[in-house]
Amino acid sequence: MEIRNLTAKPSRRDDPLKILVVMSEFNALITERLLSGCMETLASADPPVDRTDIVRVPGALEIPETLSLLLPDSSYGAAIALGCVIRGETGHYDAVVQGATEGIVRQSQLHGIPVVFGILTVDSLKQALDRVGGIAGHKGHEAGETALRMACLFRAYSKGSSR
Repeated sequence: MEIRNLTAKPSRRDDPLKILVVMSEFNALITERLLSGCMETLASADPPVDRTDIVRVPGALEIPETLSLLLPDSSYGAAIALGCVIRGETGHYDAVVQGATEGIVRQSQLHGIPVVFGILTVDSLKQALDRVGGIAGHKGHEAGETALRMACLFRAYSKGSSR
């Protein structure tokens, strides 16, 4: 039995790498930190990212519809959804998390473009702060790294590319 590990390493290609970032403004104390970490990672990428478009939307539920607007017929190598949903005292949290998650996954599948889920779903502000440079790492950096890896993978193995 043949076993192959299919991975893709960054390569210098003639076609520019463009990344789309859609960020929720709700819980801006956290989402701005997510964006900052993500942009640090994208800025230091090798090969470099040629362009990053940032679109700010009011909340996490507006992210999928914005992806739906911007991904068709685009030349983005990947998209990143950034947000922070903090559990409250009502069931609103569950509805927002489920709607945003399902919508983001659907957009990736519909458009054949990797969409990274960089939305924190936490129980408290402390948990969110721990995930933007605290004891739980920096999820903004991780989202940027994931987008770069997935863009390379999709480029290497998409239809019409040489394998």
